[in-house]
This record gives sequence, structure tokens and C-alpha cells, in this order.
Amino acid sequence: MEMHPMLIAIIDDDEAVRVSLLDLVEMFGYAVETFASAPEFLSSPRIAETRCLLLDISMPGMTGIDLYRELTRRDVRIPVVFMTGHAQDALVREAKQAGTCLFKPFAGGELRTAIEKAIRTAPV
Repeated sequence: MEMHPMLIAIIDDDEAVRVSLLDLVEMFGYAVETFASAPEFLSSPRIAETRCLLLDISMPGMTGIDLYRELTRRDVRIPVVFMTGHAQDALVREAKQAGTCLFKPFAGGELRTAIEKAIRTAPV
């Protein structure tokens, strides 16, 4: 039986961030799909395959926290690593309660550790 790498979804409105994270996370050995917005991810047919979200907190329209709430409402349990460049944002407190929150810019090793922890501690 052929084993496929786990799918990580990157959701960030900044294209440069998506591209750089795509390359980095693929180097870690994961399959990656990127999305420019939360609604774009919600309309994806790959939600059920996704094993971890790298999710920007502050996006126009539907924020990362809004997406997390919507997935929870739908009973979709995907481990999340939140990302933000705004350490004082009120949403950061909620993100930290829901999972890991990395502050941009972060080191590749820090990201890898956060992904592995999120996947390892995900409810089955």
C-alpha cells in the first residue's frame, strides 16, 4: 500500500508568506495546499484530508479565528497552528487557547516543532 504524505493547509492572505511556507513545509516532508482566504479553504474538497492548518489570525473578511470557530461549529477537528504578526491582537489570546500561536517571523525549526506537536496531540 502506497503511503502519501500528510496534507498541511496554509491559509494566509499574504502571497509571499504562502509561497515561502509552502516550500518550507514541503521540505519537512508534508504535502501542502495553500489558500488565500478562509472562505477559499471552506470551499475546498480537501478539508477531510487536511491533517493540520497553518492559519493566519488576521485576514480581511473572515479571520483565522472565525475559520476556527466555523470548523468547530461543523464538528471538523483539524489541529491548528495559528500565525500572526500582531502580538498584542485580542484574537491572539483566543488562538493560544485553541492551539499553538507563532509570531511572524518565526524560525523553520519552530514551525516544524509546532506542526509535529499539533499533529501528535490531535484528538483521534
